This record gives sequence, structure tokens and C-alpha cells, in this order.
Amino acid sequence: MNRNDLSDLAAFAVVAEEGSFTRAAARLGMSQSALSHAMKALEDRLGLRLLARTTRSVSTTEAGQRLLRTLRPALDDIAAGLAAVGELREKPAGTLRITTGKHAAVRVLWPVLSRFLTDYPEVQVELSIDSSLTDIVASRFDAGVRLGEQLEKDMIAVRIGPDIRAAIVGAPSYFAQRPVPCAPQDLAGHDCINYRFTTSGAVYVWEFEEDGHPVNVRVSGSLVSNDMDVIMAAVLDGRGLAYIFEDEVAEHVAAGRLVRVLDDWCTPFPGYYLYYPSRRQIPPALAALVDALRYRL
Repeated sequence: MNRNDLSDLAAFAVVAEEGSFTRAAARLGMSQSALSHAMKALEDRLGLRLLARTTRSVSTTEAGQRLLRTLRPALDDIAAGLAAVGELREKPAGTLRITTGKHAAVRVLWPVLSRFLTDYPEVQVELSIDSSLTDIVASRFDAGVRLGEQLEKDMIAVRIGPDIRAAIVGAPSYFAQRPVPCAPQDLAGHDCINYRFTTSGAVYVWEFEEDGHPVNVRVSGSLVSNDMDVIMAAVLDGRGLAYIFEDEVAEHVAAGRLVRVLDDWCTPFPGYYLYYPSRRQIPPALAALVDALRYRL
């Protein structure tokens, strides 16, 4: 393999990931025309068409997909080797890309990151807020943050927060017209604000527990949303009952803006974990972040 092959293969992987010559060229720090020429030269040397080009996007052909599946592990090994060399530096440096949900980002990550970024000025953290269960390997993230019950078994997971409880809440104006539910089954007679998952399209089933046994209830109401800020605004306006993490409604409950019900049915469940792929060499910046985020009772 000559030097051009290696650099062109790495560039091909970036083009395939970005699906755009413009974005890939910006990421690689080269002109779009130079990148397009390099990809054409690579295809000519291999005698195969790797990329299908349109006026708006770029996608991989079947041959390109097969090559990409072979390339990614090799490029990961190279990246890990470079990271290992980087350990010789005194301070962690570089960019860490992390996928996380909004609640975890605000309540768990940011209080730690605020100090971490001061302690490690050569580290840049990119947070991608996404409620879906992103494949961090395929999407080239360094790590992800999800609830303990949502983790994939082949990942290294580090606990970064306490157990979490949900709260069923409604505004006083809502309860002025409706009775207080005494059990999850009573929710059938209430206007409940539902949350719809962005990726699967499924509506969240409200989860409770009685004597160690799960009790799941499908609720209905006049509003469904995939954004918790909208649900919070709606419940404060008296539009119905909402199922929200208790730390997000604690101030509203204390101030009397919301009333909490079915408290005894809402038991704690595993909190947030930082997870990342198993590697022989973990990048120094990620190792420092793991240590900073690690939950200590």
C-alpha cells in the first residue's frame, strides 16, 4: 500500500460518514475539488465505484459499504494507537464527542463539565443531545450517556449519577376539576400528557411498581409530544397529568405550582451511566472525564 492509498481510504471513510463532499472537505481541512479528485483517483485504482453522487448528497455503493466495514476497525485501531502515543503528554487534550439525552446533559453532565473544562483547557467536549439510542461506534462518538436499563452489554459502563425516581404531577387547577388518583388504574379517567419517542415512534408506557412487581399503564389524553419542555409547560398550564423525573418538578411542587400524586407507586430505578467501547487504550481525555464523572456515594 502506498501513502496515497492510506490517506485516500481515510478520506473515503469521512465522506461516507458525512454523506457530503462539502462537510467532509471542511472536516478534513481540504478543498471540495481536491477531495472529489482524490475519491475519483481511489476508485480508478481499485477499478470499482465506491460512491454514488447526486447534486445534493453522496452515498456508498455496495462495494463502498463492503470496503467501509473493513476500514472502520482498522481506522479505530490507528486512532487508538495515536491516542496511546498521546498519553505521553502531560495533560489530556483533543475533542470528546458524547451523545446524551437532555435531562442527563443538564442535571448530571454539565455540573461536572463546567469544572472539567476549566481543569483541562486543552480538551474540547461536544455534546450531541439526542433521546434515541445512538450507535456510538457507527456514529463515531467517544462515549454515550444513558440510563442503566438501556445499556448495551458489550460496552464498558461507569455509573455517573444516583438512582432516579419519576413523579406524577398535575396543576392545582387541573385537580380542581378532577379527583386525585389513588392507584395507577385510576389514570384511565384522567387526561394524561404522553411522550412519544423520536426514533421508534412509540408512546411511552408509564411505569410503576407494587410490592416489587412492575405495573405498566398505557394512558391517554389530549396532548402527545416528543419534547419534555413542552410537556412541562402543558402540565403547568393545567392541561393534564405528566410523568416527569422528580428532580425536574421538585421546585414546582415545593412552590405549590404542581401537586404530586401516586408517590408510593414510583420507586427508584438505575440512574445514568457513561458508556464507551472496550479498547486496549482509552484516550487520556476520556479517561480524565470518566474519573471526573464517576459517581461516588
